[in-house]
Order: sequence, then C-alpha cells, then structure tokens
Amino acid sequence: MNRRVPRGTLLAATLALLATTALAQQPQDAPAQAPAPAAAAPAAMPAPEPAPAPAPAPAPAPVAAAPAPAAPPALPPGSPLIGRPDNNPAAAKLAPVPSPPLATAENKLPLDKLKAPKGFNIEVYAAGMPNARSMALDEKGTVFVGSRLQDKVYAITNKDGKRQVHVLVSGLYRPNGVAYKNGTLYIAELSQISKIDNVEDQIDKSPKPVVIYKDLPKDEAHGWKFLAIGPDSKLYFEVGQPGNNVLHDENHGQLRRMNLDGTGVEKIAFGIRNTVGFDWNPKTHELYFTDNGRDWMSEDLPNDELNRITKLGEDFGEPYCHQGNIPDPEFGWGHDCKDYVPPIALMGPHAAALGMRFYTGSMFPSEYRDQIFVARHGSWNKTKKFGGDIALVKLNKDGSVKSVEPFITGFLQPDNNYVARPVDVMNMPDGSMLISDDWNGAVWRVTYGPNKKVAGR
Repeated sequence: MNRRVPRGTLLAATLALLATTALAQQPQDAPAQAPAPAAAAPAAMPAPEPAPAPAPAPAPAPVAAAPAPAAPPALPPGSPLIGRPDNNPAAAKLAPVPSPPLATAENKLPLDKLKAPKGFNIEVYAAGMPNARSMALDEKGTVFVGSRLQDKVYAITNKDGKRQVHVLVSGLYRPNGVAYKNGTLYIAELSQISKIDNVEDQIDKSPKPVVIYKDLPKDEAHGWKFLAIGPDSKLYFEVGQPGNNVLHDENHGQLRRMNLDGTGVEKIAFGIRNTVGFDWNPKTHELYFTDNGRDWMSEDLPNDELNRITKLGEDFGEPYCHQGNIPDPEFGWGHDCKDYVPPIALMGPHAAALGMRFYTGSMFPSEYRDQIFVARHGSWNKTKKFGGDIALVKLNKDGSVKSVEPFITGFLQPDNNYVARPVDVMNMPDGSMLISDDWNGAVWRVTYGPNKKVAGR
C-alpha cells in the first residue's frame, strides 16, 4: 500500500538535504562564512562577555630602499653615440671602430686580401704612417699625407726608384687635409689652415707652418677638414655639422673657398653634413663632393650621397632632408625635400664615402677616363657592415651618374671585420692610382697591365 507524503513536507526535506550537501563540499582552507543572526535572547539571559582583543602584531622593521641605478655618464658634445636607441641590444653593440694606434709592419700588410678587376694590380706604395688619410702631390713626385688622429703630416719621397717616408711636421691638431700648389703645402687642422712655403726644401727640417686662416669652429664632431685647390686656384674646405644631425648656426654645414693667402673667404654651398672628399669634373669644372648621411635613423637609411654643385649658394638639405627624399624625423617637419638639391647618386647606407677623384690618367683602359673613384671607408653603425671598398662611379655625358659599382674590394672581409680601410684616392703622373689606408697606416698603388715588380719593393 503506498503512503502519500504531503507536498510541503517533501519540499522542506529536499531543501534541507541540499543545504547540508553544500556545506559538506566547501573547501577546507576557505574562511568560514559568518552565521546568520540568531533570534533575540530572552531578557533575563545576560549577554556574553566580549572576547579580549588580540594583542597587536609587532610593526615590521622598516625595509631600506634599494639604491637608484646610477645614471650613465653623459656623452661628450658631438659624440657619435648620441641618439643611439635606448634599451636596444642590437644598437648597443654598434660603436665606432677605432683604427689601430700603430702602423702595420710592411711585411704584415694584407695585400693578399685586396681584390681588383682583371688586368689591375695592387702593391704597397709606402707604409709606416699611422692613421694615413688625405693625400696631395707635388711636381717632384713627393706625396704628402695628412692624419686625423695623429699630430703629423708625412712626406713620401721617391728618388731613384726608392721611396722613403719622412715626418714632415708634427705637433699639429687633426691635420687631416693637405693640398699643394706652386711649391707651397697647405694644411687644414681642426680650427685653422696653414701653409709651408718651399716645402721640398724643408722635407727633413721640421718646418713650422704659417697660419693663414683661423676663423673656424673648434667642434670635435666632423671638425676635421678636407682641403683641395680648384681650377680657380682657390682653397676649398668644408665645415661639417657639429654633431650627428643637429640644428646649427650659420657657420656650420657648408663649403667655403678662399684665396691662397687666406683672404676673400666665401660660403659657396649649404646643407652639408660631413664631406671629406671633393673634386672637379675635368670637362665641366663642376664640383662634385661626397657627403656622409646621419646615424641612428636606421641601419639601412639614409644613404651617403654624391653631390654636384652647379651654381654657388645651393642647399643640399641637411639636417632637414636626407638622400634627397627622406625628411628627418625630428627636424623635417615643415620642410619639403623638393626645396633642396638632391644627390646625383646614392653611395649606400652608412658607407662612409670619403675621398674621391676623377681619373685623368692614361694607364687604365679608356672607359675609366673622366670617371670617379670613391673611397668608401666602411660603416660602423650597421650590424652587417657595408662599404670598405673603392667604388667606381660611371657618368653619362651630361655629368649625371650612370652606375655605382665596387672596383677594389677586400678591405672589409666576409667575416664582417676590416683588414684595411680606404680613405683617399689620388692620380699619379704615370696613370697609376694611390689609395690611403688609415687602418694600416699605409698607401696602396693600383696599376694596370703586366705586374712588374717596382724597384725598391
């Protein structure tokens, strides 16, 4: 016989069972829930005495504050590391590659590493000149060599087929630029230009240069000078930007020229960052110059430039515009690259295109005549370095650029290390070409034709 349970009783039992089950399943480490308030106790029942308050926990001992990390030392004004991206491991590995302080012994020079096109030969012209940089030549065949890091100007004499290196003068400050005209050697230091008259008669007499021009800034950044004498018999030199890429005053970022006695100074071109090489087209007499692009914009931009001056006063865009078509991310606002003279050729990213010469000799095949050789010193702020070669710039008949291609390679090896670094190139009367190398403190000679051993070598 089935007994019927009232519906209300069944519902009450079910709710009680669910409540008991939920309490049993509560995690053991969970805090207990506060019970529901009880019904009011009868008035005769005394209220329970409050439990004594727990003793306060002892205050924790004060913890000494960690010392703030020391701020990195401030970089000197004009440092090439200014602007390097912070907290970037790849960029942190990039820094200028210093030249060795001593010249490489002649029998240790990496002649076997340098490669030239078929028919061309490379040999050692002279060695033993630490930080050999810009070159100049006189009528007797003496080669003068400046230095950026040393205090010396060298003279390489060539007598009876034997070459000898002399320290012509010492005690100078960054005597990078040298030029020669009618018996006088001109020397460009960081902040002044001087001359030595009758220099051939003073090769071994340690002559004292006579200052002819001092109105130059003393900034270390891009303060070393290139010096050349134009078809107008005037001295030409640059005043670079006083930093990586900076807004500067009216006395920086320009080319100047003056008379050989230091008078009649003119500013002839603007918007130049750092040119360390220029020469004149032998047909048009227009001035062509290399210019190094800014650092820390990226590893692959901007390119170095080859520029051409077609009229006095032209502006080539720095620091507002790079390689003719890239506004500077900081200073380019409000400036249009179309307002500046674009380069006639791009020489590669951070290539450090330095010395350049039109080839005017007759030893090389005819297709090289009146073309440009450029010494690309090679990059330092690229993970995979670029440059480290002599580039050949082929021109069209109107002086524009047809192509840029490597000519002599091997200064930068496949392992991303330098064994030599070209700085300047110069024609010799016999049609050969010299290349200065500040890494080894040497001068190389390039010839064409049968490889004949040079007397005295």
